[in-house]
This record gives sequence, structure tokens and C-alpha cells, in this order.
Amino acid sequence: MIYQAFQPLPRFGDSYTLIGSWIIDDEAFGMGIREDNTLITKDTSRFVPHYIAG
Repeated sequence: MIYQAFQPLPRFGDSYTLIGSWIIDDEAFGMGIREDNTLITKDTSRFVPHYIAG
């Protein structure tokens, strides 16, 4: 079971955008941008992963 708290997302044009990050040992390793036309993103939302090389 997953519990989540509601947090209003910013809206850009017709889309709501959520940015997630992956941090390992205090170092950024990745970022994901998830976007949907509805306020609550879901597994069918548009998603673009980003890898941070360093």
C-alpha cells in the first residue's frame, strides 16, 4: 500500500508538472519529469527520465 499527501502541482499551459529526483549518498544521480493534463499524475502520464553524470 502506498500513502501520499496531496500537493498542488504547478500548471504550464494545459499540463501539470511533477519533478522527482534520485539522490544517493547526498549526491544527485537522476531526475524525472512527469506531466499530465490532470492534477494527479498516474502511470500513463508523460515521463522523461534524466541521468546526471558527474
